[in-house]
Amino acid sequence: MTDLFDLTGKVAVVTGSTKGIGKAIAEQMALHGAKVVVSSRKEDLCDSVTAEINELVQDGAGEATAIPCHIGYKEQLQHLVDETHSRFGTIDILVCNAAVNPFYGSMLDVPDTAFEKVMDSNIKSNHWLCQMVIPDMVVRKDGVIIITSSVGGTRGHAFLGTYGISKAADMQLARNIAVEYGPDNIRANAIAPGLIRTNFARALWEDPEILAEATANAALGRIGEPEEIGGVAVFLAARAGSFVTGQTLVVDGGT
Repeated sequence: MTDLFDLTGKVAVVTGSTKGIGKAIAEQMALHGAKVVVSSRKEDLCDSVTAEINELVQDGAGEATAIPCHIGYKEQLQHLVDETHSRFGTIDILVCNAAVNPFYGSMLDVPDTAFEKVMDSNIKSNHWLCQMVIPDMVVRKDGVIIITSSVGGTRGHAFLGTYGISKAADMQLARNIAVEYGPDNIRANAIAPGLIRTNFARALWEDPEILAEATANAALGRIGEPEEIGGVAVFLAARAGSFVTGQTLVVDGGT
């Protein structure tokens, strides 16, 4: 039988892929055969992670290449898309993973600059990138878009409110794309991770008391690991997930 999780021949662009969840997604997609574009702001980190992934992939089916990009600048996003097309011809899979959260506290205290940065980085940049990638997918009648959202977008929060608003909007972006471009065989989904052991969430798992509180209502009684999100992304990108679109998959250990 054909491997339902085989990504051989597919080209995947993963933003924010030099650490944490993004890096795990890039690694797993390369291990499953995809040509993966590693992208984040810093060129040296992109090069380093690309080398790590290529060392990891021994059979030569998948591979990684580095294209640095700051998601806050539209011209850099366009360069990311254009350069990927130049190197590989197409973009079959787009993973909008890069995000920021510069403020932790009450909505009454969030500065305008922090609010705007969250919305620009977590929503507008994803919207821009999808605008740039979808037209070619429409021509080919094939494409997958995955947006990394968060469980923070499924419920209210007293201290992460702005971040949650942006992540709820990411879920809606996936739904809109799924409805509008489903007839063109383009699938769009969001992944909503719970607490994952990344530097981004370090403040929530490094302290044992905070960790115990954060996992108290989790069915599995633990936090997740980045590769566990990577596996979900492979499922959504591959034939295994070919009848899944417009969904938000909550991956939070049963919280």
